[in-house]
Parts: sequence; structure tokens; C-alpha cells
Amino acid sequence: QVQLVESGGGLVQAGGSLRLACAASEAPTLTDNAMGWFRQTPGKGREFVAATSWAGHTTDYADSVKGRFTISRDNAENTVYLQMNSLKPEDTAVYYCVASHYSTVASVMIPQNIKYWSQGTQVTVSS
Repeated sequence: QVQLVESGGGLVQAGGSLRLACAASEAPTLTDNAMGWFRQTPGKGREFVAATSWAGHTTDYADSVKGRFTISRDNAENTVYLQMNSLKPEDTAVYYCVASHYSTVASVMIPQNIKYWSQGTQVTVSS
């Protein structure tokens, strides 16, 4: 059973940056799986944030984060990253790293396609 282990969450002022990292804890590796990030705030469902194909050549983002967040992956390290710049208070949420059953970006956007979820990490943006 693969576990996704996150790091990098925390508290930052509006306009600041954070970088989240998510590593698979053990084999099998996730080089055939699209990966991505969701987030959740109290009282709301989980919201898609970003996704990358298994090769990292295709990415997609929620409209709310386009131009500010960048997703990338290092398959040699079995790790996916989310660089978050120009953070806003409305970005405050618990962020989850995910791995899809499938290799395409589109598959990540549908929660039913998610094979693995991380435990979540809190990101708080103060105004």
C-alpha cells in the first residue's frame, strides 16, 4: 500500500509563497499515475487545484489558481510539488496530494478516479 507523505504547509502572509511536496513512501512507484492536488475548507467539499500527467508534460489548474500555482513532478524521486505564489487568504485550506488510477490529467479532476490520498496539510494565508 503506497502512502503519500506531504511536507511544506504552514502559515504565510498574503502575497507570500509556499512549496508543498508529496512523496510516495514506498514501492510501487507512481510513474504511470497522474498526480495532483485538491484542497478543502470547512463546510465545503474537496476542490480540485492542479494536476500533472505521469510524464509531467501536461498540466492543468483550477481557474482560481492559474498563473499563481505551478505543479511539477520528479519521477526519479517519486515526488510531486506544488509551488504556490501570490497567495491569498482564500487559498487557506487543507491541501491533499493525490494519485489517480490513470495516467491522464483529466482523470485527476474526478475524485472517484483517485487511487491514493495523502493525509492533508494545512495552508493558512493571513491578510
